[in-house]
Amino acid sequence: MEARIVQISVSRGGVPKTAVPAARVTADGLEGDAHRDLQHHGGPERAVCIYSMEAIKRLQAEGHSVAPGSIGENVTVEGLDWSAVVPDRHVLLGRTVLVQVTRYTSPCVNIMGSFKDGEFARVSQKRYPGWSRVYARVLVEGTIRQGDPVRLLDPIEAAEVSAAASR
Repeated sequence: MEARIVQISVSRGGVPKTAVPAARVTADGLEGDAHRDLQHHGGPERAVCIYSMEAIKRLQAEGHSVAPGSIGENVTVEGLDWSAVVPDRHVLLGRTVLVQVTRYTSPCVNIMGSFKDGEFARVSQKRYPGWSRVYARVLVEGTIRQGDPVRLLDPIEAAEVSAAASR
């Protein structure tokens, strides 16, 4: 199965984020997406939040009510080796949007409602390695659409995409 974007999600601030069919991605994040707490969310190093549909399905199987966008991610992807989505890794969203993972997210109390018994730390990288969402910086801006392909790139491929975009 080719990896793809399952859902693109935005909000006026807070969660849940709601689905949109497409979004322009800039260095500041997705157009139409806002943050209530700029100390902990948003900014160039946290411009896009990405999560795995496979992880969401496993969390649902544990009894959590997590759904795409409910815990604050902007882009829900399916078909990637999530264990390879780590800081410094490059991800190509669609045909042109290049992002670089900057860090794992820290779960906060605002997503508690999506978890059985309020156990929002279930997506903490420190407590449950491999279950965290990730933040990314945008290296090449563009538009993404639901169903677009997603690829992990090695550093050489990422440099080629970046160079092609600057021509």
